[in-house]
Amino acid sequence: MKEASSVEITNAEWEIMRIVWTLGAATSKQISQVMAVKKNWKMATTKTLLGRLVTKNYLETTRQGRAFIYRPTVDEQATINQLLEADLRTICQMHTGRSLAEILRKFTFTKHDLQVMQDILQAKMADAPTKLPCDCVPAELAPELDHDEQTCCR
Repeated sequence: MKEASSVEITNAEWEIMRIVWTLGAATSKQISQVMAVKKNWKMATTKTLLGRLVTKNYLETTRQGRAFIYRPTVDEQATINQLLEADLRTICQMHTGRSLAEILRKFTFTKHDLQVMQDILQAKMADAPTKLPCDCVPAELAPELDHDEQTCCR
C-alpha cells in the first residue's frame, strides 16, 4: 500500500474510505448497504463516490463475476496523519497547541493512546520554546505587529 502524496478527499469520500479500510475489501453492494444505514444514501451516490476514489487512486477495483471488489491503495493511518498535518499547517502556529488541547478535551482516547501522547509531550518538554511567534505574516512585511505576543494573531 502506498502513501497518498497529498490528501484531496471530501467528507463523503472519507465515509467510503472508512468502510473499505475497515473491511479491507468490499463490493459496491456491501459499501452501499453500510452507507444506506449510516447516511441514508442511495446506491447511485455510493457508486459515484467509489468512481471518484478510483479515479483519485485511493481505491483499486477488480472484477469478480458481476461484482466489483474495492480495495484501498493508500494506508489509513498515513492518510489520516497527512490530512491532520496539512490542516494544522494552515493555522497560525501560535494556535496549534491550544487547538490540540481542545481536541484532547473533546474526544475520548484509550489509556494506551493517552500514555503515548503523554510520553511524546514529556520528551518534547525539554526542548519546547516558551513562546512561538506568529507565522501568519512575515515579520519583515509587518514590523508594526509584535510577532512574539498573543496580540499579534487575534
